Amino acid sequence: MPNLVCSLAADSDFEHKGRRMLSEKKKKKGECSHPGWRKFLAHVGPGFLVSLAYLDPGNLETDLQAGANHRYELLWVILIGLIFALIIQSLSANLGVTTGKHLSELCKAEYPPFVKYCLWLLAEVAVIAADIPEVIGTAFALNILFNIPVWTGVLLTGFSTLLLLGLQKYGVRKLEMLIAVLVFVMAACFFGEMSYVKPPASGVLKGMFIPKLSGQGATGDAIALLGALVMPHNLFLHSALVLSRKIPKSVRGINDACRYFLIESGFALFVAFLINVAIVSVSGTVCHHSKLSDKDNDTCSDLTLNSASFLLQNVLGRSSKILYAIALLASGQSSTITGTYAGQFVMQGFLNIKMKKWARNLMTRCIAITPSLIVSIIGGSSGAGRLIIIASMILSFELPFALIPLLKFSSSATKMGPHKNSIYIIVTSWILGMGIIGINIYYLSTGFVGWIIHSSLPKVATVFIGILVFPFMAIYILAVLYLTLRKDSVVTFVEPTKNDPAAQNQMENGLPNYGEPPVPFREDLADIPLPQ
Repeated sequence: MPNLVCSLAADSDFEHKGRRMLSEKKKKKGECSHPGWRKFLAHVGPGFLVSLAYLDPGNLETDLQAGANHRYELLWVILIGLIFALIIQSLSANLGVTTGKHLSELCKAEYPPFVKYCLWLLAEVAVIAADIPEVIGTAFALNILFNIPVWTGVLLTGFSTLLLLGLQKYGVRKLEMLIAVLVFVMAACFFGEMSYVKPPASGVLKGMFIPKLSGQGATGDAIALLGALVMPHNLFLHSALVLSRKIPKSVRGINDACRYFLIESGFALFVAFLINVAIVSVSGTVCHHSKLSDKDNDTCSDLTLNSASFLLQNVLGRSSKILYAIALLASGQSSTITGTYAGQFVMQGFLNIKMKKWARNLMTRCIAITPSLIVSIIGGSSGAGRLIIIASMILSFELPFALIPLLKFSSSATKMGPHKNSIYIIVTSWILGMGIIGINIYYLSTGFVGWIIHSSLPKVATVFIGILVFPFMAIYILAVLYLTLRKDSVVTFVEPTKNDPAAQNQMENGLPNYGEPPVPFREDLADIPLPQ
């Protein structure tokens, strides 16, 4: 009898252990099989924050002038630019997810000190150039709302974004939602106006799918459009923003995260594409209307953010100015917040220096205010509007120094391991990237040579300027070739479970490795103002 009791007890204990193991197995399985929409929502945030940069005052200015000057002919530039933006933004997100480091940190690890510091300076110039349209856009909005001079509004912008950054502690999510609502109010205004003016569908589709560069200044406007759409600092920003998400250290976890970030970026950039097309279509239709008044015709000939509110008067009437100015103000402020974080990541990655957000914003803004203030005092609203175009062109010329390292790192087995780009992505991204870089170099060289030939300056001054500028053009081309042809030498990808078959099998099946923390999550970047 005692033996029978012991046997029954053992069987009962064995059955209890079995149920407990089965329960734990189901629990672990449940941890890895959350509904897809819940996993997706956990990754939402970085793509939408980055997409705000595609609706900044620089985009609005270049869109308005492209439509006013060339009607619908440059819509193909927006289409190609945003397709390319989707590719490189997804590559930037993949780089951060896979390596656990953002782009500036990888540049610091890969390149020699001199190259590293040059790339850092160029990245800082890109952040400042991207901030100039935000400064001028905010100044225009204040001018429309309160009728203060543009140069005074430029000075006031030094404190406006600091105020928004300070308000984040009272509810970051509410602040971001408010900015997004105001930006999309402007989008709704342009969509409403587009439905009123009814641009011809054939003309819009023709401009979108048939590349054409005709008319005076078309090449310069196309390059400005590309510079406003594909911004170098966004590549540094997106690769860092994804590090605020806790991603399982597994093949499945990394692949799922990359797919979710791609879906999110695709949706956000598609919305940005529709808004940009609406702005160009409205500007092109209104400014080329046969019954346009002389006053509006003069406005269209020198269209700026400060004078564009008349485009919406058919839908909004007398309130068009106020609503347009509020949305323009929100656009400038939201884009400036993303620029502040991009500058912070650039400085932290290249130099390992972290600054408080208000100090970083104040430093960038003070530098950006200087040229904006000088131009707004001398040239007024039209001069400030032209400065936005110049800043967008600077961003376009700066693009190779962020784009080439991104393309090389994301295609490198030493950086990405088995998660490197496929051959199709490598070929597509390099063709598009080299196309944009080639257009920049062509425009830079032909534009400068044409200016020298037709310059009204004395021959001595023209020769002197040529002697100064041509070496810089040669250095630019050589720097692009160096970054393109240099072979990566630093190995940053380490497969942690390579010598552990059981752990490797667990990782391949998408199960978490409980012995190690998830690598991509970065505590030092966890203060990004997004819901965790």
